[in-house]
Amino acid sequence: MSPERLYQSEITSLPLLQRGKVRDVYAVDRETLLVVTTDRLSAFDVILPDPIPGKGAVLTRLSNFWFDRLAGAIPNQCLDLPLEAVLSDPEERGQVAGRAVVVRRLAPLPFEAIARGYLIGSGWKDYQADGHLCGIPLPAGLRQADRLPAPLFTPSTKAEVGGHDENVAFDAVIGELGRDMAEELRDITLRLYTEAAGHARDRGIIIADTKFEFGLDPAGDLVWIDEALTPDSSRFWPADAYRPGRSPPSFDKQFVRDYLETLDWDKTPPAPRLPDGIIEQTADKYREAEQRLRR
Repeated sequence: MSPERLYQSEITSLPLLQRGKVRDVYAVDRETLLVVTTDRLSAFDVILPDPIPGKGAVLTRLSNFWFDRLAGAIPNQCLDLPLEAVLSDPEERGQVAGRAVVVRRLAPLPFEAIARGYLIGSGWKDYQADGHLCGIPLPAGLRQADRLPAPLFTPSTKAEVGGHDENVAFDAVIGELGRDMAEELRDITLRLYTEAAGHARDRGIIIADTKFEFGLDPAGDLVWIDEALTPDSSRFWPADAYRPGRSPPSFDKQFVRDYLETLDWDKTPPAPRLPDGIIEQTADKYREAEQRLRR
C-alpha cells in the first residue's frame, strides 16, 4: 500500500532524473521513465512544506482517466506496464503504489499549452489593466469569471522549479516550433479542453482553465505528457455555485492560494506551514473533484 502522505519518494534502484514541484522522475532505460506523483503542493511557484494526504494518488487516477477517455484525440505518454516490470523491490513498489506510472521518455516542448474558457486569475488582471487577455483583445464590459466568447489558447514558458512561468504571444510559439507545429499545438489544446469541459459540465463541474504539456516522439509527432486535467493543473468550479462577477469556490488548489493571500507572506521561499484544517479541506476538495469527474 502506498503511504497516505508521501512528500518525497526514495527509489534507489533507478537513477533520479528530476524532482519537480510535484513529481519525482526516474530513468528506467533510454526509452522509459517512472513518474511518481507525490503529495507535494506548490502555490505561487513555491513548494509548500506540508503534503496533502492522498493528493498524488488522486492526481494519478484522474490523469489516467483523462488519458484513456481522450485517447482518440492524440497519443499520450502512458505505457501498459505494471510497476513490477520496473521495480523489483517490494518495499519500493509499496512506497509508490497507486501514485506511479511507467511512461514513454519523450522530448518535452518548451511551452505550457494553456486553454482558458473563463475570465479569471491572471487573465482577469490583464483584462482589467488593458482589455486584453494575454495580449488577445476581448469585448468591453466583461465581469470577473465571465465565460469567454470562445476558449482561448494562451501559451507560456516553462520555468525551472522556483521560477515563474511567463505568458508569451502565439508568434513566439511559431518562432520556436514553426507554424505547422504551433497551430497543431493550439488546435489540440482547444480540442482537449472543449471535450473535457463538456464531460465535466455534465457532472456539475466547470473547467475554467487548464494547462497541458506535450512532447515529441522520435518521428516528431505530438504526444500528450505530464498530467491531464487535474486539480493541480486546472481551475475546477462547482457549476451550482457559479456566479459571474466574483471568484467562484473551487475544487482545486485555488483554495490554498486564497488562504495564503490572507497571510503576510511575500510568495518567496520558505513557504508558511498550512493549518491542519486547510490541509484536510484541500484533500477533501481533490477527492470530491475526482469522484464527480470519474462517475
